[in-house]
Amino acid sequence: MSKRQNTFLQSVDLMTLSLYLSLLGIGWLMVYTVGYNEELTLSETIFDLNTKVGKQTLWIGISLLALIMTISVEWTFWRTFAYPIYGLGLASLVGVLLFGITVKGANSWYSIGGFTLQPSEFVKFATCLAMAAFLSTYNTNLNKTSAVLISFGIIAAPMALILLQPDAGSALVFLSFIILLFREGLSPSLIIFALSTAALLILGFVFPFYQMMVVFTLLILLILFRSVIKEFKFTMVYFVAAAIALFFAYKGYPVYVLLGIGVMLLLFSYLNWAQRKGTLVGQLSILLVMGTLVAGGANYTFNNVMRSHQQDRINVWLRPHLCDPQGSLYNLIQSKMAIGSGGFQGKGFLNGEITKGGYVPEQDTDFIFCTIAEEQGFVGSLGIIGLFTLLIMRILVLAE
Repeated sequence: MSKRQNTFLQSVDLMTLSLYLSLLGIGWLMVYTVGYNEELTLSETIFDLNTKVGKQTLWIGISLLALIMTISVEWTFWRTFAYPIYGLGLASLVGVLLFGITVKGANSWYSIGGFTLQPSEFVKFATCLAMAAFLSTYNTNLNKTSAVLISFGIIAAPMALILLQPDAGSALVFLSFIILLFREGLSPSLIIFALSTAALLILGFVFPFYQMMVVFTLLILLILFRSVIKEFKFTMVYFVAAAIALFFAYKGYPVYVLLGIGVMLLLFSYLNWAQRKGTLVGQLSILLVMGTLVAGGANYTFNNVMRSHQQDRINVWLRPHLCDPQGSLYNLIQSKMAIGSGGFQGKGFLNGEITKGGYVPEQDTDFIFCTIAEEQGFVGSLGIIGLFTLLIMRILVLAE
């Protein structure tokens, strides 16, 4: 065996490859069952590029070729051309704003020879390369402000261009790159800040500004009281958690009980740190202003800036009872029906009645899990989630 062949085989992790091919095959079967036509033979279906499974077959072939080519290329190539590839990715995002086509309200696609391409998917890979190249540089230190700003800039640039399309869903995916920064030494205090801000934004989308002011002020007063009476430290924690939980439960939003407790715990952790670093009253004042501005700004943006379809997307997630069952909530209702109808063992391959009836929109893409759950049931769904979990764990092991 030649040295090159040996290097190629050593580059392949058989466990990762097996998990990947298993999920690839299952995904192909589910797309096949969505577009299944009893009048067509298997060959007529999978080799017809006008069918969904035919296009899926083509893209699987392309992806496998790309996999082989990627593994065959020396790692130094990706290190050398990481930034040029990233630059081309950003250029493709600019180009789609000028020359792309609009699909469902987002100018996110190129149309080439009857096929549509979404450049944001390729930019995810390009951003991975750019981040890896920057963080692996010997003089990169995330304890320096300049390195942190550059890292966030690499992430923010594609996000901003994707938001202009507008495609908020794809843009939010890029926030996952921030997790890598914490692994590489970014200050953990930023995690508390980011989670607290996210929780306040979510609460601000739902609750009026004055309610957030009352609750937040109550939290501040209770924690101030706790700082004076030291022996009631843990009692105050439970009291504040109970107050928030009761408030949100009374409002009829049980999901916000957890969010409220989360905000309280993060606030409590921050204040313990702040008390050691400086004047507690000063820190509380700053925190009160920042918290109310974030929550109030989110509420104002939701009610006065966002378009109706954007509000519907948030309401479907946070307040489904306000949505139209025949409108924005339709997909969610139908998907739940499909998932629930599968039961424990499922209805069997090609036997999904809701799948065959086409009751769930976008069932071959966004709602493909409905097909899995209806035909394979709880057992099959659990198996798919298990495969994904194993794949992610294996990738983490290899990365470490």
